[in-house]
Amino acid sequence: MNETLRPGAHTRDSPRIVMHVDMDSFFASVEVREHPDLAGKPVVIGADPMKGEGRGVVCTCSYEARKYGIHSAMAISRAYRLCPDAVFMSPRYRLYSEVSDRIMAILKGYADRFQQVSIDEAYLDVSTLGNFTWAGAMAERIKDDIMSAEHLSCSVGIGSGKTIAKIASDMKKPGGLVVIQPSQVAELIHPLPVTRIPGIGRKTAIFLRQKNISTIGDISRTDIQVLRDIFGKGAVQVRDLVDGVDTSEVIEFSGSKSISRETTFLQDCEDPGHILETLEGMSRILCSDLDHLDLLVRTITIKIRFSDFSTVTRARSLPCHTRDPRAILSTARDLALPLVAGKKIRLVGLRLSSIATIDSTQRTIGDFSS
Repeated sequence: MNETLRPGAHTRDSPRIVMHVDMDSFFASVEVREHPDLAGKPVVIGADPMKGEGRGVVCTCSYEARKYGIHSAMAISRAYRLCPDAVFMSPRYRLYSEVSDRIMAILKGYADRFQQVSIDEAYLDVSTLGNFTWAGAMAERIKDDIMSAEHLSCSVGIGSGKTIAKIASDMKKPGGLVVIQPSQVAELIHPLPVTRIPGIGRKTAIFLRQKNISTIGDISRTDIQVLRDIFGKGAVQVRDLVDGVDTSEVIEFSGSKSISRETTFLQDCEDPGHILETLEGMSRILCSDLDHLDLLVRTITIKIRFSDFSTVTRARSLPCHTRDPRAILSTARDLALPLVAGKKIRLVGLRLSSIATIDSTQRTIGDFSS
């Protein structure tokens, strides 16, 4: 950690202080940096749109493109229809990975504990700073360091745990810095819509509104039994979180962890082809993360939420660890196909688990493929 920012020794009574650093529109921002003439234009990173006939998906896009309703994992054909004048570019994962490595090295230098969760975001435990004011000053230094070294902006959130920090980092994108002390949760988080809580999408928000829950503060004011009917065993944890009790800690990588992506459709989707395209997009992004982190996975899980909010998951463990996009996507498709035909789908998710670090002597599914 940068010693010039350390105010004093860590004590047992010091609060937990967690920082979430999220690069702003990472892939697109790297491309704009490489091609300055793209500045201010809607940029979409993903498959070739083929003038609206392409079958791939959006990996990510610039904030200018998001104004047209484009988002990651969207079918590239739909993105083209929303903004045919956008600049469509194929992803350059090796470049993004090289940039990410340098950014993560900067972040590690500031952290007591460090947890990278994807190619463009990470959590830092900086509790030894002792107070949130010093953490805010450190975040400013981090933002300056990344801008100076890579000419890229990031958004930073600081809170008492990972969830609060992640909510904070999303509050003033792009380029923002938000510090939420435990005593400020009611003031800063309660007015926000429930969709700001990780894992709650637009469709779930509609269901919650039917229970008179529209804001995060509404959750705090709702009877715990009603919350149990909605969130099940997680009701107490959700209630504690919105009241400022965030126990989520920064944990260095463990083989028991997983990486995942979810997409909630703006309208219930009845097109199996579109659902499979969405899975393909999530698979590509997650496989990019595996490549960057030098990880392998063995278990593929898909999650489907239907129009009535019923949710099913299906999982399959492969015979060997892999990060082969073909094996992962094929398994995800096989799991999803029996579930999506003739059904209205609200949400689709993909999780990769049973994670292992790469061993040069370890055999993977890729070793057996032609």
